[in-house]
This record gives sequence, structure tokens and C-alpha cells, in this order.
Amino acid sequence: MLDFESALARALARTGIASQATAVAIESKCQASLFSMETLAQEAALAGNLAIPVVKQLTSLVAKSDEKAGGFVHWGATSQDAIDTGTVLQLRDALELTDQGLAKLCDVLAGICAAHKSTLLPGRTWLQQGPPITLGLKACGWLAAIERHRERIHETRKRVLVLQFGGAVGTLAALGTKGPAVAAALAEELKLTLPNLPWHSHRDRFAEVATTIGLLVGSLGKIARDLSLMGQTEVGELAEPAAPGRGGSSTMPHKRNPVGSAVVLAASIRVPALVSVMLTSMVQEHERGLGGWHAEWETLPEICTLAAGALAHLTTVLNGLEIDPSKMNENLEITHGLIMAEAVATALAEKIGRMPAHKILEKASKRSAEKSQPFEKVLMEDAEVRQYLSVEDIKRLLEPKNYTGSAGVMVDRVLAGRKQK
Repeated sequence: MLDFESALARALARTGIASQATAVAIESKCQASLFSMETLAQEAALAGNLAIPVVKQLTSLVAKSDEKAGGFVHWGATSQDAIDTGTVLQLRDALELTDQGLAKLCDVLAGICAAHKSTLLPGRTWLQQGPPITLGLKACGWLAAIERHRERIHETRKRVLVLQFGGAVGTLAALGTKGPAVAAALAEELKLTLPNLPWHSHRDRFAEVATTIGLLVGSLGKIARDLSLMGQTEVGELAEPAAPGRGGSSTMPHKRNPVGSAVVLAASIRVPALVSVMLTSMVQEHERGLGGWHAEWETLPEICTLAAGALAHLTTVLNGLEIDPSKMNENLEITHGLIMAEAVATALAEKIGRMPAHKILEKASKRSAEKSQPFEKVLMEDAEVRQYLSVEDIKRLLEPKNYTGSAGVMVDRVLAGRKQK
């Protein structure tokens, strides 16, 4: 807000409303260290917003050294101009830091994609094993989602990094005919886009930031959920990086808890409700909202900080992720070949049609499970299957590495897409 007030003073000087000396006098007092935060907190509660006591203290500070200059503090502006533009300036920094953090996360994910392009593990649907996939493909799913969020944030920045300056009811009437000129100079001073008109009660810009970040946190949570499930004791395919004091338990000495994933998941649970507050706050009255605007003040910063924390923790986890391909291979064998039923059914379908093949493999799978027999043995003894598939066919079809489809092509495509950007 002090950056706004300082820039406004310079804009007033540039447009001939105030002198250069006045601008210098105001600018010299726009330092947060000169203000009493305790007084601001107490007076804001009574005033209804923080800008009122800020302007009051600033005016007092300026007037002590230059009484005339004190009269030009906040000239032509309203409280919401200072608060909204101050928020926009913070969002500019926050979104830049977020983009930098996402770039680092994407680099880490791309490394996992490339290094584990062919590393096999079970695909899982409804938390049950399905046909094999590769870790590279799974990580590329994470990577592609995060890169989409980078694009969304880039687009959102264009729309949100704009000046808020309209005066009492959005007409800039207090500035007479110089309103547009002051607004243009102010936008230039702050390096913000000048909108066609003020947006005091039109909150789509801030709501867009909230929802964009909410989408991002949702994807961070999805990755954390996958990592934590893959790190379960019974699965053991991944582990968060080890460090002294990390992931321990107050009562169980052996524990190694996925603490980074927990932080990300906690954020992904909290943020959606906060986003809903921002969306609900969009319905504001006439030229200045009552309550809806106020509800944004703590909500939007909390969304941003939760996202920043989740992003930092997830990047740390992935950067030191311990990957166990041998355990992934073990898990491919848990069903004794049943996860390859689709591969056999597809090959059989080429001979007798999809539905008949599906029924035969469904019966064979049931026998394998009920009798605890390897799927290969059951298929070898199944006359209907052997009528169309040889021993060599069955062995080939039950080999996981032979049934990853276009996984490698998709990994290459995602990684190539990054290089082209």
C-alpha cells in the first residue's frame, strides 16, 4: 500500500497536480519501518479496513516535515485503491516465485521421466492392480499437469496484474479532468497494466488467481497421494528422502512417515474451501462490496502461502525420492500373472472376437485366484485357450515388458514438448 501511495504522489507530480517537492516528501515517508503496526491493527478494526489508518499515519508523518505536502497524501484515491493495488503488487511477486518453483519442480519430474522411461510397475485402477505401466509414464502424467498449471498462471498474470484506481465510486471525480492522466501515470510508475475502468466490485481477477492456484494445489495433492500410496509398507516402491529427525514417530522407533506428502495433502484439503470463499465473495453490491471484499483479505494470502508450502515440500520430496525398481518388479508378480489377463484376452480376441475372449479369460482368472495357481499354468491347461494360443504365445503375452503399449512414445512426446517451449 505504501508503494501505491508513493507512486500516486509521483503520478500527481507528473500530471501537475502536486509539486515534485511534494512527491519527494511523501515518498520519503512511505517506509513500513516508520509505522506502528500495533496502532494500525487496533485502528483498522475500528475503521473497517487497513488503508484508513495507514493513510492517517502517513499523512501525519509527511505533515510533520512538510504540512502542505501532507495535504496531498492519498489525493484522489480511495481505501480500496490502495488495498487492491497493494494486493496486486504482492501477487506479482507471489506468482513470479510460484512460477520459479514450478520450473524447478518440472525439471525434477522431467529427470524422473527420462531416467525411468522403461522402469516397470503395476498400473492401478480403483486401487487394484491392472496391466503394467512405466514409472516414466506415471511421472510424465505429473509433469504434464504441472506444465499446464504454469501456462494457466502465465495467462492469469496478464489479467490480474492491473492497477486499481477509481476513487470513491470509480469515476475519479476528485481529480477533475486529469483522472485518466493520473491513472495512466500511476500504472506506469507501478509497472502495472491500466484497465479500461476500475474494478472495485468486480472480483473475477482475484477469483481467477484463487481458482488457478486451487487447481495447482489439487495436482500437487494428486502427486503426493500417489507417492504416499506407493510408499506404503506393503507396496514399498518409493520412499521420501531420509534425513535426521524426518518422518519419525514419538512412539514407534521404526517409523519413516511420508511427512512431505502429508503437508501437501493437508494443503490440498484446505485450499478448495478457501477457493469457494473467493468465488462466493464475487457477488458484491453496487460500486463497493460489503463483506465480500473483506472476506478476501485473509483468504487469498492463505491460498497463496499454502500453495507455496505445498510446492516447496513436494519439490524436496521428489528431488530426493528413493525409487526401488526391484520392489516394483516384485509387485508385478503379486497376482501370479493375472494382471496380464487383458494382454491374453486381446490376443485371443483377434481369433474369436472380444466378448467370447473376455468370457474365457474371466473364467480362467477366477480359477487361478480360487485355486491359488499361477495364471500361466491355468492358461496352459485351458483347452479353449490352447486351441488358439501356443505355449510361446502365452509366455510372451504374460511378460509385462511386452505390454506397455505406447508408454515410451508418450514419455518421449512429453519430454520433447518441453524442449520446444
